[in-house]
Order: sequence, then C-alpha cells, then structure tokens
Amino acid sequence: MDREEALDSIRDNVENKNLIKHMLATEAIMRALARRFGEDVAEWGLTGLLHDIDVELTDGDMSSHSRLGADLARELGAGEAIAHAILAHNERHGITLETKLDKALFCTDPLTGLIVAAALVCPDKKLAELGVSSIKKRFKEKSFAAGANREQITRCVDIGLELDEFIGLGLKAMKGIAAQLGM
Repeated sequence: MDREEALDSIRDNVENKNLIKHMLATEAIMRALARRFGEDVAEWGLTGLLHDIDVELTDGDMSSHSRLGADLARELGAGEAIAHAILAHNERHGITLETKLDKALFCTDPLTGLIVAAALVCPDKKLAELGVSSIKKRFKEKSFAAGANREQITRCVDIGLELDEFIGLGLKAMKGIAAQLGM
C-alpha cells in the first residue's frame, strides 16, 4: 500500500474536509514520532492517515468505528500492525494497546484537535504564531476543546515522551503541513 492509494480511498470515503485535515495532521505527527523513535516512517504515517477513514461510513457509531477502518486498511494492503493500531485507538472495543505504534496513535489522535483549537483562538488563526506554552495553557482549561481527551493525550508517557515534548513535536509536525491544513 502506498500513500497515494490511501489518500484516494480517503477521498472516496470521506466528504468532511475537516476530518481529512485531522487525518493529515495525525499522519504528520505519527511520521514525526516514527522519526523520533527510529520506527518505520511510512507505516506510522499511513496508520495516522487511515485511522478515521470509516467515521462517515459508520455514521459516527463508536461501536462500529475503527472496526470497519481496520478492515478497509487491510483491503488497501496495510499490515496487521496498522490494522491493530487503527482498531485499538477506539477505546470502546477494549483492545489492549500493545505496541508503541498502538500507543502513539492513541495519544496523537486527540492532540491534533487541541492544537487546531488553540490555533483558532489566535488572532490570525494560524499555527505559525502558536507555541507550546499557549497549548499547555489551553490544555489546563478543561472546557477548552473539550473533545480533546486530556487523559488520552497524557498517555504520551507510555511511549516515553513527557507532555511538553509531545506537544512540541506535534506542533512542529503540524506547522510543517500548515498549508495543507489551511492554517
């Protein structure tokens, strides 16, 4: 499976542009994490890119979400490691986070929303002016970007990163694709 094939499938299955941007942001952070840990950058990137491919197909039904996504990833030629991480990122299924890939996707998924929300309250609504300290301040405000599960984000310690380093790595990765994100 290659990235273009994955993107084509996403375009076929996802209409919501913000959801696609979320998947691109997750891909960027996962690629950065893979580089940080000396892992397979393509595999980690594809895991992030494909993780929510089924959200619209399952009408947001969390009991189905990620099961279909894992199956779609397999149909595209993804290995079992990618499929397992996609399946495990939805806590509803009770699948144990076993590998560093599983754990990385789990904590990265909500981080993208927190970073985007923090950028959107900046005067120019761009990632460029955003810093880790601003995100950390917003992180502490439980009502801010309430959908960005803080407990899930702090599980970055399970992959060996402190929160500040994780947020910084994620922000830098997203700044690297700011044009694609429209931010």
